[in-house]
Amino acid sequence: MNTTQITYLVFGIVVLLALIFDLGLLSKKNKVITIKAALYQTFFWVGLALGFFIYMWVQGGQVLALQYLSAYLMEWSLSIDNIFVFILIFTAFGIKEKYYGRVLLIGILMAIVFRVLFITAGVALVERFGWILYIFGVFLVYTGYKMFVADADEEFRPHESKLYLFLTKYLPVVAHDGQGQYIVKEDGKRFYTSLFLVILLLAGIDLVFALDSIPAVMGISRNTLVIYTSNIFAVLGLRSLFFLLRGAVSKFDYLQQGIAIVLIFIGVKMLAEHWLNQWIDKNVQVFISLGVILLCISGAIFYSMFMKKKELPEDLDIE
Repeated sequence: MNTTQITYLVFGIVVLLALIFDLGLLSKKNKVITIKAALYQTFFWVGLALGFFIYMWVQGGQVLALQYLSAYLMEWSLSIDNIFVFILIFTAFGIKEKYYGRVLLIGILMAIVFRVLFITAGVALVERFGWILYIFGVFLVYTGYKMFVADADEEFRPHESKLYLFLTKYLPVVAHDGQGQYIVKEDGKRFYTSLFLVILLLAGIDLVFALDSIPAVMGISRNTLVIYTSNIFAVLGLRSLFFLLRGAVSKFDYLQQGIAIVLIFIGVKMLAEHWLNQWIDKNVQVFISLGVILLCISGAIFYSMFMKKKELPEDLDIE
């Protein structure tokens, strides 16, 4: 086995053991997850991701490890942006808090499967048609611009989403959680509960977000190991991050703008890669990308903490 294959094997073993540990010791079925427990779980998943960063530094060298760290931070920041949409979905369907953990877990595991398929297809397309990276670059610049100027009042409405309308058109559904079941029988017929719909919505929404995040990661690194591992580690930590930040995520008013700047930066970098490679050493480009990501995301979070959006009067500040 070569170094890359060994790294994939180590990554797979670590993720499998971590999931067993998380499910067996850190999580219990139908139990409300406290902020304290969520904090421990977040430390656990972030610690694993950073531990893998050290392993990649030892096995693959500084540049590959920093590419992985940059990609992970990018995905992690996008995960924070996802949490607000997840909250809207749970609220819209009236899901009981005790079911949050189980629903998120299944939805996230499904999202990982979809992401692996999506990444595999994306990498294959880039290897066969190199020019597609320019399309990704234009897409990221456009997405970043739209995200930066988006109206704060444009709220996602789960019951009006295309995925929800598609699912309810072809699946017999009931408007309750079936006491924690995904499929129930009523009058001799099988129906899918709101829990089942929410799981599919979570996985589908994550796949939509992947349309931004995966091209962004490809703008940081073309290495498939970096793309797969950074995505999977970030998605696995999303559940604990949800419980940790769900009460505070609405405070990050300017996080969207910070992420938008990063997407525009990576998109421009992809479009200008031919010239950048002539003027700037690739190793230096890695440090620049990491610095921009850290500056924009941390800056947006801290700015959100100390500034209030002009359209929100102080007496309407949400607790």
